[in-house]
Amino acid sequence: MTSFDTSPQLNVWRALLALAVVFVMLATTGWTAVRNHRGPTPLQESRSAWEHGTIAGRELPDADASPGRITHFFASLSVHQRSRLVHRFPLAVGNMNGAPVRLRYAANRIALDEQRKVERARMHDDRLSAVGQREAGRLMHRFEALMRTDRQILAFDPEGSGRVAEVLGNLDRARRISVVVPGVDTDLLTFQRTFRPYSAPVGMAKALYAAERTAAPLTRTAVIAWADYTAPGGLGVEAATAMRAEEGAVRLDALVRALPGRAPVQLYCHSYGSVVCGVAAHTLPSRVSDLAVAGSPGMRAGTAAGLRTAARVWAMRDADDWIQDVPYLEVGGIGHGADPVSRAFGARVLSAQGAKGHAGYFAPGTESLRNFAEIGVGAYRAVDCVHNDDVCRTDLPDTASVGRA
Repeated sequence: MTSFDTSPQLNVWRALLALAVVFVMLATTGWTAVRNHRGPTPLQESRSAWEHGTIAGRELPDADASPGRITHFFASLSVHQRSRLVHRFPLAVGNMNGAPVRLRYAANRIALDEQRKVERARMHDDRLSAVGQREAGRLMHRFEALMRTDRQILAFDPEGSGRVAEVLGNLDRARRISVVVPGVDTDLLTFQRTFRPYSAPVGMAKALYAAERTAAPLTRTAVIAWADYTAPGGLGVEAATAMRAEEGAVRLDALVRALPGRAPVQLYCHSYGSVVCGVAAHTLPSRVSDLAVAGSPGMRAGTAAGLRTAARVWAMRDADDWIQDVPYLEVGGIGHGADPVSRAFGARVLSAQGAKGHAGYFAPGTESLRNFAEIGVGAYRAVDCVHNDDVCRTDLPDTASVGRA
């Protein structure tokens, strides 16, 4: 008897559903977005000034030079010279892969303060509508929150809907590093939420960091809430294609390659973030040991092996997650391919018990968060797998001393 999961009738139905989705998207959003061509962005201006700058009579290296070259350059400077560059080119230094992370934190605090002043002025600009003034006020308060001295902002770009990344823990001394890659509708204003906090990148990262410390108090970990790519806005054409994921994959690869030290890196990719991770998988450096996805619409690959990564690939989906109803296929660039939790895909499928839908995977007390934390600290054999076979636990390393201080 033919399984309904693999029947030709179901495949035809899925194809028709995918095409219907395409036509709805085209009718409501169109293929292209009209972009306003304006002058250089604040980050571009800072990088341009950097390119023409000097320090103690020396030319500054290309801002896009290799992280190793940038690290070597800053190491050759005095404390005073580093401070001068941070104050002269805050956005450039704050987003420069290879610059010492503590310099980046200091630079981004200055850049946030500069943008806070811009938005404060816009709040009282009579040329803006009341809605525009309120939006300026929201941004000003967000910048104030991000520039607190207890926050470690690794990247910040105020242009458009904005990009940002924040570090929890000591990135320089971490023995294991976790990176949370969020999905659609992620920007500066949604980076952190008071209502349903664990559905936003900051809340996800804080919950994961706390869970890792509970799972292994002696393991030095750091967690990055990484919203440093332009995510799709809503469930339109951009969310159904890989355009934003391809741009994000380049930035994710650059982040990982610039991280200090040699600690293994684990990626936690939620929703459209799993598309970003899937596109990036084959380029990521070998220090990426694990790639875990939750609520994934697909990873732009037919199988885990098709991702072409040596990292362990983990997947989970809550039984109440609406994402299971999307057509898991790709037609003409629309859709993201096979279902990562299907047996045919070949990922290690983890329990997501307690997650309660699409946005609850990082909520404290859930099996999904506990499983993520066990991976984060290297306690692989403590994870709870969905299937009773050995696929989930095949070739797992000895966790007796993984990542210990």
